[in-house]
Amino acid sequence: MSTQHSINAMAYQKNPDIVAHHDQTFWNVRAKRDKMAKALPEWEELRETANLIKKHTITHLAEYLQKFEAAATANGVHVHWAKDADEYNEIVYGILKQHDVKKVVKSKSMLTEECHLNKNLESKGIDVVETDLGERILQLMELPPSHIVMPALHVHKEDIRDCFMAKIPEYEEFKKKYFELKQLSPNETDTADPTMLTFIARLHLRNQFMTADAGMTGGNFGIAETGDVVVCTNEGNADMSTSIPPLHIVSIGLEKLIPNYKAMAVFQRLLARCGTGQETTVYTSHFRGPKPGGEMHIVLVDNGRSRNVGNEEHWQTLKCMRCGACMNTCPVYRRSAGYSYTYFIPGPIGVNLGMLKDAKKYSDNVSACSLCMSCDNVCPVKVDLSSQIYKWRQGLDDLGKANQMKKMMSKGMSTLFNNPSLYTTALKFAPLANCVPSCLMNIKCNTWAYGHKMMTFPKKSFHAMWKKGEVK
Repeated sequence: MSTQHSINAMAYQKNPDIVAHHDQTFWNVRAKRDKMAKALPEWEELRETANLIKKHTITHLAEYLQKFEAAATANGVHVHWAKDADEYNEIVYGILKQHDVKKVVKSKSMLTEECHLNKNLESKGIDVVETDLGERILQLMELPPSHIVMPALHVHKEDIRDCFMAKIPEYEEFKKKYFELKQLSPNETDTADPTMLTFIARLHLRNQFMTADAGMTGGNFGIAETGDVVVCTNEGNADMSTSIPPLHIVSIGLEKLIPNYKAMAVFQRLLARCGTGQETTVYTSHFRGPKPGGEMHIVLVDNGRSRNVGNEEHWQTLKCMRCGACMNTCPVYRRSAGYSYTYFIPGPIGVNLGMLKDAKKYSDNVSACSLCMSCDNVCPVKVDLSSQIYKWRQGLDDLGKANQMKKMMSKGMSTLFNNPSLYTTALKFAPLANCVPSCLMNIKCNTWAYGHKMMTFPKKSFHAMWKKGEVK
């Protein structure tokens, strides 16, 4: 019985070149992370400190939320509380309607993806424009993000060119400006040149910023002591979204709070190093209050988070600061890509968050893990991701979602390993499998042979060699 993830992954793997490119691209990001980590002698101390800060904040969340609200209100910010996605969408739409907003420019926010804000606002006649370049590309392509930090890294430049030509009315005009600026003729440059496409996107987005009635951002961190919201970007789009329109709305999950700026210093040193292999993001913007003559709103969103705090086995998932490092290192994610997962956040953290959201609905994703524990080793706040996935797997039978074939295999292996004489006999006869013709073993119905040839059993087992003293 195949899971939906495995079905999606098999479809994706039909093009080996794309899989290899995706795998190598994200492994390169992981390698950059390792280089950054090795450059700091205090790296593991930083991780442990971040872990302890997050544990403390989450276990004292009510206290810090009240402190944050009081500080933000004193700064002239309107603070709202949303118990779920529906209430969040109602609050945001109410604010926009009150200000007669027709167009909103947004910086990247996975929380708005979680709550389906864009679709909700568009159904009410409000134009929503994503301003992160990757998110804007995907929005024009009508695709969801495939990664939480680099959402469109899986899209190729030729596809982006074709999308821009079809969806940006001023494409030819902007392309002509690029040629004039670079003193090039149309025949002297690749029409899918990334530099040119970025130039076109920049002009396109500038028009959106200049004509927007409101700006929306997410928040990487909320500082309880001062009421600040900190947003980290590499494109400055959050600053553009908030500096031009008179109205600024921040969407932030309850778990994003940290106590103070001393704690912020710890996370700032970890976030970009883990997520993208940079020392820091190009822009780290601090929003404490509305700009002169403007208005600022912060919407604190629960949407199941307070319930998750009470989950004894899985509450530490809330420590996650969405750096994406676990995805970059995960061998399953790298070879199956984001769209193979059924929850909107893929990878190891997405598996756990999906199960917390709706265990029955998203149970297929728990098979998308080799339990290699690489995600645990790179997580900057020490979320035990693979251990939590293992725990979720142990509860699949109670949900009626256990794979029957795997159950039978587990019972068979249990019988084998708990019966020494049976185990020894099986080892003796295992090499007989080598006599079975390859055409009968490496077939589609044998899932163990998918993607590689079946193993060749050694003539003498390690067990037998150990007994005879041939290995030490």
